[in-house]
Amino acid sequence: MKPSHELFRLVKSLTKSEKRFFKLMSSLQNGKKNYIKLFDAIEKQQEYDEESIKRQFSGQTFIKHLPSEKNHLYKLVLKSLRLFYSENSVSAILAENIQSIEILYNKALYSECGKLVRKAKKIAKSHERFYYLFELIKWEKLLLEEEFQSGKFDRDLNKLVDEEHSVIRKLRNLAEYQILYSKTNYVFRQGGYTRNRQERELVNEIQNHELIKGKNTALSKRAAATCYYVKGLCAITNNEVEDSFLNFSRVVQIFEENPNLIQDIPKQYIRSLGNLFYYFVKAGDYQRLFGLIDKMRSFKDQPGFNRIDIKIRIFLSTNYFEMLAYERQGEFSKAIDMIEPITLKMNEFGEKITKEDEVVFGHLFANVLFGAGKYRESLRQINTVLNDNESNLRQDIYSFAKLFNLVIHYELENYDLLDYLIKSTGRYYLKKNKTVEVGYAFELTFIKCFKQLIKTSRRIEKSQGILEEMENELNKLMRDQNERVALEYFDYITWIQAKLNNTTYGELKKQKLIQQ
Repeated sequence: MKPSHELFRLVKSLTKSEKRFFKLMSSLQNGKKNYIKLFDAIEKQQEYDEESIKRQFSGQTFIKHLPSEKNHLYKLVLKSLRLFYSENSVSAILAENIQSIEILYNKALYSECGKLVRKAKKIAKSHERFYYLFELIKWEKLLLEEEFQSGKFDRDLNKLVDEEHSVIRKLRNLAEYQILYSKTNYVFRQGGYTRNRQERELVNEIQNHELIKGKNTALSKRAAATCYYVKGLCAITNNEVEDSFLNFSRVVQIFEENPNLIQDIPKQYIRSLGNLFYYFVKAGDYQRLFGLIDKMRSFKDQPGFNRIDIKIRIFLSTNYFEMLAYERQGEFSKAIDMIEPITLKMNEFGEKITKEDEVVFGHLFANVLFGAGKYRESLRQINTVLNDNESNLRQDIYSFAKLFNLVIHYELENYDLLDYLIKSTGRYYLKKNKTVEVGYAFELTFIKCFKQLIKTSRRIEKSQGILEEMENELNKLMRDQNERVALEYFDYITWIQAKLNNTTYGELKKQKLIQQ
């Protein structure tokens, strides 16, 4: 990304409060403030247009040095943001204290230096900031050395060294848990649920790690929260719903018993609550789901949750699971009413919305529209998923989107096109199947039966027989947990049954819920 666009993105990311603070800081400065003119010009733009800025200030000297002016503005905005958040950010407070400690030490103001070290240590300990704690102990040792040189021997060096070793162990322990989290997160972000032995082995390797499997292996609250989060994510990946609920409940409990953790890593807290949403949808406990959604939405106005990335995560999590709940209950009209406002808000967030979020919502939109019988609109949505594929991102959604695509075209009676699509989709699954020992049985069975269904598409009596065979074969596969995962993406069994009963998918889904 070009530096100019980085400046544009930074300026456009500012909230009203941040802009107001920047202008206030600027007003306290003396001399020419050409950077303010540049700031205002950029702030008014919807897309970065440097030529327009040059024309606007063509008669002014500073425009001749635009690259250096842009660099100056970028640094000033960042400085302003550091000052704006300095009182709320624990990292900023500790970093500032350490800088002050160094200044006092260099001025031989050891008593004042010691007071500040002790104050900063309390903050670092309460927030489990082990890196800063290690740094502060280093300064304590330097101060102790000065005391020794002054003839004071009333402090125990061994005690300080033991504390240092303890901090190092905790720091290393937390780092190891964070590595395991990154590995687990990568597995899920790449492929979603495990579908074959190779994928399951990757997850099992993490589950059987001594830090995950062992008891009392976490040396801090932050490490414990990460440990249970990894366990929960592994359980989701293996479709072990109850285990995921128990582990994420434990994560949420740790956070809520330690408010400093919520303040320090709010995103992990939000993600943990979001994973509880997943459980309540699976369990059909919509009352508890909507109660928890309301709870999360109430966070947006609370201190610690006003960061843009947190606001985005709250918006995405609550709206996704609310829509998913409506879809699972067959309340498709309620779900459809959410599509436009969600889309508008996601467009407003722009590049801050991840590619994964776009894919996840695109697939859900397609499901909702299909359930409402809006097949052409559903097709447009599924095409956004298929056309936006990235090789290392949510290949599970992309893979099942290809299968769902066939179903949509069938409802649209695009039989000629389906001949080609079935062949290309079949080749895709066969190719993937060669890379694993066992996998993709559901997809390959569906393709096999679907191919026969297309051949009899205009002969209802024969179609019925193939649909019955299709239902029987797929139901047999549902005994295997690895294959049952397919229904998380679209309820293929209900769709087949709807065809057999001469009703719509949406209507049958509602009927099934009433009968439960």
